Amino acid sequence: MRLRALSLAVLAGLIAPACLLSNAASAAETVPLPQPRPDTSVPDMSAPVTGNSDAGKADSGNPDAGKQDAGKPGAGNNPAADAHVDKPIQNTLPQPATMTPPSADAVNPDRFGAKQPDAAYGAFQRGLYKTAYNLAMERAKNGDPAAETLVAEILSRGLGVPVNPAEAGKWYALAAEQGVPEAQFQYALMQLDGRYVKKDEKAAFALMQAAAEAGNRLAQFNFAQLLVQRDPGDDGLAKAAAYYERAAATGLADAQYAMAQLYANGVGGKPHDDAQARILLARAARQNYDTAQIDLAAWMIEGRGGERDLKSGFAWMRRAAEGGNVAAQNRLAKLYMGGIGTDPDLILAGAWYIVARRAGLIDPQMDDFLQGLDDDQTKQALQKANRLP
Repeated sequence: MRLRALSLAVLAGLIAPACLLSNAASAAETVPLPQPRPDTSVPDMSAPVTGNSDAGKADSGNPDAGKQDAGKPGAGNNPAADAHVDKPIQNTLPQPATMTPPSADAVNPDRFGAKQPDAAYGAFQRGLYKTAYNLAMERAKNGDPAAETLVAEILSRGLGVPVNPAEAGKWYALAAEQGVPEAQFQYALMQLDGRYVKKDEKAAFALMQAAAEAGNRLAQFNFAQLLVQRDPGDDGLAKAAAYYERAAATGLADAQYAMAQLYANGVGGKPHDDAQARILLARAARQNYDTAQIDLAAWMIEGRGGERDLKSGFAWMRRAAEGGNVAAQNRLAKLYMGGIGTDPDLILAGAWYIVARRAGLIDPQMDDFLQGLDDDQTKQALQKANRLP
């Protein structure tokens, strides 16, 4: 939903103090405090994802085989550990939870209220959005909160009707007043944004809290972020941790990553526990959370929070790089250059760095490496770079 994505991006700029943050794309001595991935896709409002039951097992597997591990870069004398020179790629401040847009048949009807909108919801589930809109509108006009939420959802996403965020806001507001958690969450985002409804941070805070207490996992994560914004100290993190933890328990990758950082740093009322942090990072990484994949790879290479596993660490880094993460592309180039977890390959090292550099990342060490290749190697690296994701 375009509206939701834009609102989330605005909320991102409100959260977490700079003193507690570091660039998640670079390798720090400790995991930076909550910095979920920058992502402006639509939040997944479907039923919560259930964490994998194997998540607590020893970390030693290859990501492509579905095993899990977690990682964070550490200081060392190898190319992988020197990835902290990645620049000028900079993570934005912590992002609200955002997930892949749900398919129509995966949407949980409970999120529209205790009672399903019957024919309207059935049409929505089958992708008959215009029909769903017409059926839901009749009920919405009579004050049905579930129908009001469905109408707002369709308008905000432009499903079968023109996108109309201002009108969607009106219906979200009406449903929020009647206590629908999904509507409370969405309207809170709009109030924080202030473009289509009146900006009201105080009211947004209250609505976000209400939705979080009602069990909306995205609201739980975002309310935690708001708590950190209000109180950037450890007391604020401790209050936020309760909501991060609840959201993480539903399988929300953003929250799992945030909790991993709290354990890795021993803050927010959580003990320093690298093993637990690694488990949580692994859970997020297995959901294609690229920042967690980078940390997971580096921790496995370093042996932090569990056994050292160079091959699996390399595989996680490659997975993040192939997914388009620029910092991972640069770090993967270093792994190829140093033969860490794989056979040395100067051509692939050059190719991946070329891909990262084209995206704007500048690494003096890798620039020097690239200049050291002979003409034939440079030509091969360019050819391979043109075929990489």
